[in-house]
Amino acid sequence: MKYRRVGRSGLKVSEISLGSWLTYGKSVEDDTATRTIRRAYELGINSFDSANVYERGEGEKAMAKALRTFPRESYIITTKAFWPMGHGVNDRGLSRKHVFEQLHASLKRMELDYVDIFYCHRYDTETPVEETLRTIDDMIRQGKVLYAGVSEWTAAQIEEAVAVADRYLLDRIVVNQPVYNMINRYIEPEIIPVSETYGIGQIVFSPLAQGVLTGKYRGGRIPEGTRASNPAINKQVQDLIASGVITKVDS
Repeated sequence: MKYRRVGRSGLKVSEISLGSWLTYGKSVEDDTATRTIRRAYELGINSFDSANVYERGEGEKAMAKALRTFPRESYIITTKAFWPMGHGVNDRGLSRKHVFEQLHASLKRMELDYVDIFYCHRYDTETPVEETLRTIDDMIRQGKVLYAGVSEWTAAQIEEAVAVADRYLLDRIVVNQPVYNMINRYIEPEIIPVSETYGIGQIVFSPLAQGVLTGKYRGGRIPEGTRASNPAINKQVQDLIASGVITKVDS
């Protein structure tokens, strides 16, 4: 396994990370999740990603439980907040209240003192960026978060975050987590150049377009046991299949 620095930070992550979106905590049994995560660790993967919203925290639990047997300093755990976790008006977004509460809820679920990277899962149009970054900066100074990141932010939003952090002497974001694969390359024209300017790395998700690029859905066939065959989680795969991408993959 090879390792790379995250942007200009000193943190080094494996070239392959293991995520838990739509898998651990529900559609994949705990025993299978544990074996998968531990095997990934044995093969040199040191970066493991989750989010509070993944199966309402069950994804975090399954991931942390599987890693607990290994020394904490030997792996990187990342999580996120933004999406609703309840029906309350403040139970969503990137307000100080929601970020504070969701970070602590994640730490409690995973039985951890800190997470290595905390991502803003989306951009919040209803909360000032300063409020969000200051909250994360406070958590960094308390030792509960080591690095700040964003997920699926535009180039302009990333530039705004950097400017705000510099203006108020807050910790800058060091990493962006966008979707990126042969089908979806939207980050190339603007987001990557802006990120490189400010020393922000990319830890991308869905590199195989949820399995579409593996060829398992050739001809539009949906094999039993695949993600596309599960009605609870297959909307995005079905959308890709319906878009005509399969024809390109087949060719």
